[in-house]
Amino acid sequence: MRLCFLVEEHYRHDGMPLDVVRQLTAWGHRVDVLRPGDSLMAISEAVRAGSHDAWVLKTVSGGPGLTLLEAAAAVGLTTVNDVRSIRGVRDKALASVIARTRGLPVPVTYAAARWERLAEIPAAEYPLVVKPADGSSGRAVRLVRDPAHLAGIGPLLAGEGLLIAQPYVPNSGTDLKVYCVDGELYATERCSPLNPDQGVRERQVPLPAEVARIAAQVGEVFGLDLYGVDVLLGPDGPVVVDINDFPSFRQVPDAVARVARAILRLARTGTAVTAPAVALDTSGLDAPGLDAPVLEAPLLETPGPAAPGRGTAGLGTVRMPVQGGAAVGVGGVGVGGPL
Repeated sequence: MRLCFLVEEHYRHDGMPLDVVRQLTAWGHRVDVLRPGDSLMAISEAVRAGSHDAWVLKTVSGGPGLTLLEAAAAVGLTTVNDVRSIRGVRDKALASVIARTRGLPVPVTYAAARWERLAEIPAAEYPLVVKPADGSSGRAVRLVRDPAHLAGIGPLLAGEGLLIAQPYVPNSGTDLKVYCVDGELYATERCSPLNPDQGVRERQVPLPAEVARIAAQVGEVFGLDLYGVDVLLGPDGPVVVDINDFPSFRQVPDAVARVARAILRLARTGTAVTAPAVALDTSGLDAPGLDAPVLEAPLLETPGPAAPGRGTAGLGTVRMPVQGGAAVGVGGVGVGGPL
C-alpha cells in the first residue's frame, strides 16, 4: 500500500508516528512523509485522486496539516481519522457542544475570544480551568482560583485566540487517559497538567466499566477510529475533559504495531473493525463513584449514518469481572505482522 503521513515540526522526532512509519515500511508498504509546517509544496500536484491509499495526520491542533488532509478528502482519498471527526475534536469549544448534546459527561463550557470577557463568569463557578480552544499537548492550560487570579494572569492568555473555561472538577491530581486502537480500549494514569509536581508515574491501569462505556461512546459520537480521551474521576463520577485524534498511545502494549495495523485496515476498508472493546484483567481499581458491579454492559448503539471514509462500528459488549465491588479491565491481545 502507499500511504502519506502529514507530520509537523513538533513531532518530527517523535516516536509516534515515526516508529509507525518505520514499521509500515519494514512490512513492505510505501510511506511518504510530508512536513506541512516547513515545506513549500505544489499542493495541487501533491494532493490528487489516486495518489495514496490513505493520508494520516499527526500535527498540532492549529497547524496547516488539517487543511492538507481536508484537501485529500475533497478529492476522494481515505483519511485517518475522518477529517470532519478531526475538526470536531480539535475545536474544543465545538467538541464540548457536540459532547453535551449527545449525553457525554462534559463540564459546562464558556467561550470567549478575549480573556476579559471571562470575568463575566459567575464567581460561584470558580475555580476554573482555562485553555485555548485549539490547544494541544497541555499548552496554556491554567487553573484559575478566583476572579482576582484571572485578572492577574489575563495578559498571559492574550493572543491565544478563542478561549474556553470550565468549572474545575475536584480529583486526585491524576488524569486517566483512555486510548482506542483498532477497536480496543487501554487506560493509562498520568500526571495532570494542572499538577505537574504530583510525581505520578505514568503507567497502564485497569479500565473501569463506566469509563469504558464513555470512551466507546466518544468514538461513536465523533466518528473516530484512533483516538484518546482524558477522563477525571470526580466526586460525581467520570468527566470527559479532552478528546484527541491520533494521540501518543503511550503505555499501550505493542503500540507501534497496533497503530500500524489499524492504519492498514482503515486504508483498505475505511471502517473500524468493531466497536471499542476491552480485553480483561482481574486486577482491581478503587475509583470514586464506580462501585456498582457490572457483569455485562452493551456499548452505546448509534444507528445513524457513518462518516465518509469509515463505517458505523457494530455493537459490542464489554464483559468484565467484578472484584471488590468495582468492574475492572485492561487491554490487550498480541499483535503480529501486517494484515
